[in-house]
Amino acid sequence: MPVWLFILVGVAVLCLPGIALRFLLNGSLDPLHALLSFFFSLNLVVSYWEICLYFRRDYIERRVVFWREERERRQRSPARLFLQQHVTARNAFSATFWADIWASYSLYDGSYADRRSFGFTCDIGNGFVTPLPSLVLYATFTVPFLPATVAGAIGAMLFWQWVYVTSGYWVSFFVAGRHRQLGALEAVLHVHMANSLWVLVPLVGIYVSVRLILDGNYAVLGLG
Repeated sequence: MPVWLFILVGVAVLCLPGIALRFLLNGSLDPLHALLSFFFSLNLVVSYWEICLYFRRDYIERRVVFWREERERRQRSPARLFLQQHVTARNAFSATFWADIWASYSLYDGSYADRRSFGFTCDIGNGFVTPLPSLVLYATFTVPFLPATVAGAIGAMLFWQWVYVTSGYWVSFFVAGRHRQLGALEAVLHVHMANSLWVLVPLVGIYVSVRLILDGNYAVLGLG
């Protein structure tokens, strides 16, 4: 199947069990729970890519040349070309295959082909650090097993670092003048839309976390 469809299926496979389990146990759905379950699932997928970014950094630096030539030869967006590739049983979890997502994205932001950059460092940090707390919060937001104040404290730390680090990356993108190398549509589609998710949804997560701490229960997520 195409890469874009494989990604959608992967996020759905991670996200829907939590939403379904909540419904089976409580007979109701909650928009905040569904939104955060989707975000945690998406972050788990992206975290795997970011781990690939670390372990295949040499390959990515070399591979940028291939994607630059493909863009010039086919006159199409490297991101679109990557997303239209097909995932097979052999490459579905290949670190080298998924490293290409960064090599193609490096045509929009060279940070990911430069291990000395902030963009490279903050993303590999996200890949290694956030999966475990994401899984803990996903689980306890679905079937509460942690005290609400503990879940809120973990959430406040996790969501705040997403807001802070993503905002820092965004600033570095403009300070470095990388936006001048892109057209307005390219910047919106490939940089701003993707990064806005890691600011806007975590802001919602901070609200939920503060309510968990102040209320001392999971009522903000529709749980008694």
